Amino acid sequence: MDVADERPAIERRAVVRGGFYETQARTMIEKVPPASAVAERWALSPYRGCAHACRGCVARRGHGSLGLDSGRDFDTRIVVKANAAVRLRAELARWQGEPVAIGVAGDCYQEAEATYRLMPALVAALAEAGVPFTVYTKSPLVLRDAELLAAAGARVAVSIAFVDEKIRRAVEPGAPTAQRRLELVAALCEAEVDCQVLMSPVLPLLSDAADQLAATVRRIASAGAEGVRPVVLRLPYGTRQWYLSWLEQAHPALVERYAELYDKAGMPSPGYEERITGQIAQLARSYGMRCGPAPAPAGRPPQADQLALV
Repeated sequence: MDVADERPAIERRAVVRGGFYETQARTMIEKVPPASAVAERWALSPYRGCAHACRGCVARRGHGSLGLDSGRDFDTRIVVKANAAVRLRAELARWQGEPVAIGVAGDCYQEAEATYRLMPALVAALAEAGVPFTVYTKSPLVLRDAELLAAAGARVAVSIAFVDEKIRRAVEPGAPTAQRRLELVAALCEAEVDCQVLMSPVLPLLSDAADQLAATVRRIASAGAEGVRPVVLRLPYGTRQWYLSWLEQAHPALVERYAELYDKAGMPSPGYEERITGQIAQLARSYGMRCGPAPAPAGRPPQADQLALV
């Protein structure tokens, strides 16, 4: 009698190497989930899951389709799309040039990238196709490809939501410190890479006090950033359960207030969001920085022999 294979779907179809789940992607360019904070409509992610383990990451829900949970599994079971560059080139042959985001389902420069080095080939493919793109990351590893990114006309959006290290250890336990990310912004600017800071996510009642916002914006400006985009914490399905389970343990007095602040879709109340983003916009202006989504990066004209590379 055959015994049913009850392993998670990803374990049945992936090759496990060094703790990573290697898969062959069927598609690379996908629609950005509505709850995402990125400005682009389309995204590609060479990795799913993220070792940064940020409790408020809106990408957590995606692990459910793999038969994994959106909590600890998202942080520790990282899926690698080993054929990412080949698949992307095939899709770019039919792409109409709309801007894309990289790293929405998991930081594209997290620890796995040091092993697999998928990003240089993806950057090259997008540059050759003349597609504007933004890399979303918290990792200093992006500096390895600074020259490639600058030549491609890409933008790098570095996430720095707060500069309080105690909060960072609690809600972003696997991520680089805010200081390292501020140094990353300065280094990217020095390398002439188009760099914006994504001040995301601002945590209600934890990192949204006036002095906290002021300290964060001041240090972002000091790092040389030309623009900042504030995003208040969003709690879609998957993220909501993981974040609130932590909140109940760490800050039980805030649970009821969160229930009042968020709707069923996990979006903060418009009044609260407008107040916080308005405060940050005023602070940004005082330091001469742009606030809000920046125009899409210009990219570079496609190379004439692009199709020959597909």
